[in-house]
Amino acid sequence: MFKNVLVPTDGSEVSTKAVKQAVEIAKAMNAKLVAVHAYPAYHAVVLYEYIGPLDVMNKKEYTANAKAAAENFLATVTDAARAAGVEAESVIVESDVPHEAIIKTAKRRKCDLIIMASHGRRGMAGILLGSVTQKVLTHSDIPVLVLR
Repeated sequence: MFKNVLVPTDGSEVSTKAVKQAVEIAKAMNAKLVAVHAYPAYHAVVLYEYIGPLDVMNKKEYTANAKAAAENFLATVTDAARAAGVEAESVIVESDVPHEAIIKTAKRRKCDLIIMASHGRRGMAGILLGSVTQKVLTHSDIPVLVLR
């Protein structure tokens, strides 16, 4: 049914579990897997996830670290896919709006299904942090399968 499946990853445990299921689904459908990671653009204040302890770094250092982290996240996906006999490619995108990056990548790569995890944030955390998954669901015209 689906031939080109996109799976975003942020390297989290929840995302990694969804990736494993996405690989199984892609294999069952004989589909290609496109893995994507969107990292935020450089700003005066950058995310701890990419820079480690709060050190001051320039844009070049930040970008190199962010891309290295993204490559590690995506290697997990492509390695799992290839081990399962699933064709896979990875895409790294710089974007402060991850849901838009996910949808744009899916369209550019002609994906017909997006499979992604939900962190399941509720209450104030859900309101304050928002949900990339929720935004993809509400803005994408490509079908989205949400895994918990």
